[in-house]
Amino acid sequence: MIHITNEEFSKLSNYIKKHSGIHLKDEKKTMLVGRLNMILTERGFTDFTSYYDYLQRNNDGSEISILIDKVTTNHTYFMREPEHFNFFSRVVLPYLEHSMTHRDLRVWCAASSSGEEPYTLALLMEEFFGNKAMFWDKKLLATDLSTIVLDKARKGIYSKDKVNSLPKIWIQQYFDLYDKENYQVKERIRNQVIYRRFNLLEPVFPFKKKFHVIFLRNVMIYFDNPTKEALIQKMYNALEYGGYFFIGHSETINRDKSNFEYIQPAVYRKI
Repeated sequence: MIHITNEEFSKLSNYIKKHSGIHLKDEKKTMLVGRLNMILTERGFTDFTSYYDYLQRNNDGSEISILIDKVTTNHTYFMREPEHFNFFSRVVLPYLEHSMTHRDLRVWCAASSSGEEPYTLALLMEEFFGNKAMFWDKKLLATDLSTIVLDKARKGIYSKDKVNSLPKIWIQQYFDLYDKENYQVKERIRNQVIYRRFNLLEPVFPFKKKFHVIFLRNVMIYFDNPTKEALIQKMYNALEYGGYFFIGHSETINRDKSNFEYIQPAVYRKI
């Protein structure tokens, strides 16, 4: 086991916060060491200073992606926190269908992880619009900082254990049997999701049009309050008026510092 000094932890945690917004408190030191030891061993480093210097020299984003993937849990599954998806289907989609004139539906899954959340949203939209889907432009943007989880998401391959939690009719309609142990999301559904690497710390979001729905769930738990408040404001700016913002059930928005309207637990709206 390679040990980390207080100075090394400070340098590495500051680097992580600068590039991802993730704020590691001192009590996370043991976790960080445990998750990064294999990386240091594989790279041939005997201390965290050498690894930190290596990160500084790496400019293509690949190493920071691996680092962030290790630091975060990326724990996700289909229909996670189902109250959100029920609300999306029962309230949000009917509202948008009747209020939109151009039928250009823009949904952003801002922390896509390995793809279960954006594909769940894509399936819900497919179910809702049915035969009317051909008249709608309803591609979904899914972003994450980690290229590792994005590569997995694009392939859309999931174990039978994960997929079997979905309705059987969905499995029949929207998945192909990939091999004895896995299913793959059908190509026409995969093509409805656009995956991109994106850092939520970007000072200005580059999107030309605003979104009608944004899912940013179980991400802000990693951020300190100033980073969280700045991100919430950027999300507010990225939404159309009347648009919906979903966060994780363990997360909250300080309504004294935000213009979001509270709708129900972890669901807000731009007014």
